[in-house]
Amino acid sequence: MEKLTVFWFRRDLRLDDNKGLYKALTSGNKVIPIFIFDTEITSKLERNDARLNFIYNALGGINNTMRGNRCSLGLYRGTPKVVIKKIIENFEIEKVIVNHDYEPYAKNRDEEIKAFLKEKGIAFESYKDQVIFEKNEITKDDGNPYVVYTPYSRKWLAKYEEEGIEHFPSEQYLDNFYKEKPLPQLSIDDLGFAESKIVPKPFSFDNKTIDQYEETRNFPAIDSTSRLGVHLRFGTQSIRKLVKKSSQRENNIFLKELIWREFFMQIIWHFPYTINQCFKKQYDRIEYLNNEQDFQKWCDGETGYPLIDAGMRQLNKTGFMHNRVRMLVASFLCKHLLIDWRWGEAYFAEKLLDYEQSSNVGNWQWSAGCGVDAAPYFRIFNPHEQIKKFDKNLEYISTWVKDLNEPTYPSPMVEHKMARERCLMEYKAALNPS
Repeated sequence: MEKLTVFWFRRDLRLDDNKGLYKALTSGNKVIPIFIFDTEITSKLERNDARLNFIYNALGGINNTMRGNRCSLGLYRGTPKVVIKKIIENFEIEKVIVNHDYEPYAKNRDEEIKAFLKEKGIAFESYKDQVIFEKNEITKDDGNPYVVYTPYSRKWLAKYEEEGIEHFPSEQYLDNFYKEKPLPQLSIDDLGFAESKIVPKPFSFDNKTIDQYEETRNFPAIDSTSRLGVHLRFGTQSIRKLVKKSSQRENNIFLKELIWREFFMQIIWHFPYTINQCFKKQYDRIEYLNNEQDFQKWCDGETGYPLIDAGMRQLNKTGFMHNRVRMLVASFLCKHLLIDWRWGEAYFAEKLLDYEQSSNVGNWQWSAGCGVDAAPYFRIFNPHEQIKKFDKNLEYISTWVKDLNEPTYPSPMVEHKMARERCLMEYKAALNPS
């Protein structure tokens, strides 16, 4: 039987400039492309989960292109080990190729698959694709990881200037896919899911978006952010292309946001405990109130603080929230309501289309004051003042809070000054135990 290579799509749902796919297609073997709907993950999702729909549609786009080359992408449902076992029983597989993933669950999954394949005499190769620099590639001079963004970003930029950027033209080798037999296909119904009404807005990544990003990014009514988050999360756009284009513009604030993403990814790789524990462990002593009714009001956008409510209602309806507002709603939950950041992080994990564990955990811990390079615990945003600064004409608020001027709109659930003093007292007690 002909020796074959498997390429397993995961967070790299594109045919162009895909490093692992390029390595597979130039390996000398025909390539069986697969995607696994991992039931360890999908079993926890709602039936109409918008992210699963996004993935399914992205895979459909890949499949349409491949059919032009008389081949197809195999879609499988199950646990990865069981699916891989089935594939190697049906084909003569020489190697399985993937791109790296850095989240703790994914790292453990890949170690299990690698060990299983080794027993069968099959190679497992993994490549860097979703970041420019990973793991230990950007460290302090003594080899320790950076836990402050600014020096990390300086070294990142210096290394980028020195090394430049590679391109992996996987799109030029599509004839090397396996074509002998059709591979399995699955409908959205086969997966146990339904179509979602939530569809991400098209992304914008032109020179204007990059050049004006610094000037406009804090004003949610303008809605000038790129909307690239979900495409970075699932790899439908190449990070190398995005970095290359943004690095060629004079204003580098957009590029620095991409570097923040890589900063948080290396944090979760070096410190995997941070997915559910504070980076600054003394903050785990904080005695949160964790009032379930208060949490529900926050989730529903019924806090009586219009900018907070606008953000939560935007999230619930669209799967997206403006970046400035994400910071405010997180701070409000942790500091005004004294609710554990993990509750908010889990809610975002359920709702955000662009949910990426490393960035989400990093940003929630930043807001709570307990993470790397975090806001100091005594920085407590005044939601009323934030409206004056970033939505003074109430354009964003009136878009999402339709009942703002109705008698039914709730009064503020906490008074700002009282909440601020309560927060400071609680944090001080936890951080300075007698």
